[in-house]
Amino acid sequence: MKLFIAGHNGMVGSALVRRFQQEPGVTLLLRRHRELDLLNQAAVEAFYAAEKPDVAIIAAAKVGGIHANATYPAEFLYENLAIAANTVHGAYRQGVKRLLFLGSSCIYPKLAPQPIQETALLTSALEPTNEAYAIAKIAGLKLCQFYRQQHGVLFHSAMPTNLYGPGDNYHPQNSHVLPALIRRFHEAKLAHQPEVLAWGTGSPMREFLHVDDLADACAFLLRADNPPDWINVGTGTDVTIRELTELVAEVVDYRGRIVWDPSKPDGTPRKLLDVSRLAKLGWRARIGLREGVAATYQSFLAEQKQGALRV
Repeated sequence: MKLFIAGHNGMVGSALVRRFQQEPGVTLLLRRHRELDLLNQAAVEAFYAAEKPDVAIIAAAKVGGIHANATYPAEFLYENLAIAANTVHGAYRQGVKRLLFLGSSCIYPKLAPQPIQETALLTSALEPTNEAYAIAKIAGLKLCQFYRQQHGVLFHSAMPTNLYGPGDNYHPQNSHVLPALIRRFHEAKLAHQPEVLAWGTGSPMREFLHVDDLADACAFLLRADNPPDWINVGTGTDVTIRELTELVAEVVDYRGRIVWDPSKPDGTPRKLLDVSRLAKLGWRARIGLREGVAATYQSFLAEQKQGALRV
């Protein structure tokens, strides 16, 4: 099997590479951005035509946390729309047999009933702070659904919850909450700072999935004969941001005070995925949050030492 992993240098793509390198009979097709610009429709179709992958996993995306999404909504919408349109349409045009498109739990309404079922999609308004990204991911999901419906191709999607793990982005403003906390507490520890400022009230609840668990779920879904058009991937459990913050401080061994700034946005009050559909198919996450955060902190230290930290 020739497998194209779009976005293989990112956190998710790297985990997919680690996972599928273990699979016998799989040849990985990998292209850096300078070799293949996914925003260029003609280039993407030419790549598909030349390499003829059997399967494609679309893990490429422009990603970021609340600050990045709120600051650059036009780029988040345009770039993610273009990636989805070019990779899905090109795959269909060039006869790719199977495609798995990776989205995000932010596709669901801000106030969706918890835990969030797949059927909640498009039932009410999105969270404004990441609306642009969510709309692009919904478009990608719907592209796969409708190409499958109209043309009979096995294109389907997975919607993971909040991800973390090796290779995450640790930018001080544009990163997601967990890597931002790791970096903040690590630097505060080194500087002997007596306190660390945390955004919001700490009351929102979030679910976190280790990226290696997501990669394993993708491998599982690609073996399914008739997968759903889209399916949630998560742990089925969540914690408050306050609990997460205290856990990261403990793992990093930061012993100062945590001060909460309620003037900063909290985002969605709760976002827990209903993962019963995937569980019924036979897959569950295996990496616990404490274990995963501890391993991610060690990855952070190693990446920093090697000069490979994404900032």
